[in-house]
Amino acid sequence: MPSSSKKILNLALQGGGSHGAFTWGVLDRLLEEDNLVLEAISGTSAGAMNGAALLEGHCKGGNKGARQALDRFWNGIGEMAGFGMPQRTMLDQMLGNWNLDFTPGAMMMDAWQRLFSPYQTNPFNFNPLKDLLAKMLDIDAIRACKAIKLFVCATDVEAGHARIFAREELTVDVLLASGCLPFTFQAVEIGGKPYWDGGYVGNPAIYPLIYNCASPDVAVVQVNPLTRPGTPETPTEIINRLNEISFNSALIGEMRAIAFVQHLVEEDHLKNEEAARLKSMNMHVIGAEEEMRKLGAASKLNASMDFLLHVKEIGRVAADAWLKQNWDAINVRSSIDIKTMFLK
Repeated sequence: MPSSSKKILNLALQGGGSHGAFTWGVLDRLLEEDNLVLEAISGTSAGAMNGAALLEGHCKGGNKGARQALDRFWNGIGEMAGFGMPQRTMLDQMLGNWNLDFTPGAMMMDAWQRLFSPYQTNPFNFNPLKDLLAKMLDIDAIRACKAIKLFVCATDVEAGHARIFAREELTVDVLLASGCLPFTFQAVEIGGKPYWDGGYVGNPAIYPLIYNCASPDVAVVQVNPLTRPGTPETPTEIINRLNEISFNSALIGEMRAIAFVQHLVEEDHLKNEEAARLKSMNMHVIGAEEEMRKLGAASKLNASMDFLLHVKEIGRVAADAWLKQNWDAINVRSSIDIKTMFLK
C-alpha cells in the first residue's frame, strides 16, 4: 500500500452459504496488510463463521494464523460437498457453468422443501455443519480473544427482531442459529428461544459496530447483489430475486438511517446530550456485483472445493482492487456515496 500508517477498520460480513467463500477471499487479502488493524467484526450466517474462524486463528497466530484458520474452515466445508448438495452436471463442468439453479438436483431440493418442512424430513435434527464447527473451531479460544470484537446476528423467531450475540456469548449453537435457513434446518434453540438465519433482520447488522467501537470506519463485505437488471419471469427467478431483496432489506434500512444521521451531524442539527452518542461514520463496501450476479441462488449450496476456490479468488481480486483504490480513505472519509448506492 502507498502509506505505511496504521489503519483501523471494522468489518460487516454478509451471509450467503457457499458464496461466503467470497468473504474468505476478501479476508485473506486484507490480512496480508500488516498496517490494517481490525477492531471488530459483525457477521451473519457464513459471515459469522468467517469471523469466528478469523478470531480463532488471529488469537493464536496473528494475521498469518487467521488466514490459516480460514483455509482450514473452508477446506472442511469442501469435504462436506457430497452430503446432499446439488452438483454440477457433466455438461456444466465442460462449459464452466457454476449456476446450478436449473440442475436436476437443485430443482428436486427446491420442490422437496416446498412440500415438507425440516421437522418432517429430518426429525432427529441431524446437521453435519454442527459437527464441522465443533471440530474446526476452538470456541473457548475465540471467546477469550480480546484483540478483536465479534458480533453475531440471528433472528428471534418469536419476537421477529435481531438478536446480537457478543463474542463472549459465542457457542456453536449461536453460529448455527445465525445460519439457520428455516426451510432447510429446524430452528436452533438458545436459552429456550428459537432462532433462524440472521439475514432476515440484519445481513449484516451494522449498529453493533457503531455503538461498541472506537473506529468510525465500517467496510461491508457485500456478497448478495443489490441490483439485478431485468424482470424475473420463471418461478425460480422470482423466488431467487425475492430472497436477494429480503436478505438485503435490513442492510438498506441501516444504510438509510446512517445517511440520515450523517446529514444531521454534518449540518450541525443535533444539539442535545443524545447527540454526543452519535458520530460521523466512514462507510465502505467491498464487493463484486457483476461477478456475483452470475452465480445462481442454488450455487449457495455448492460446497465443492473447486467452486469455493473460484469464489474465493473473486473475493481476493475485489479486496485487492478496493485496497488500491481506497487505502487513503480509511479513517479519513467514506469511499462510497450511501445515497447513490443504497437509496437511489
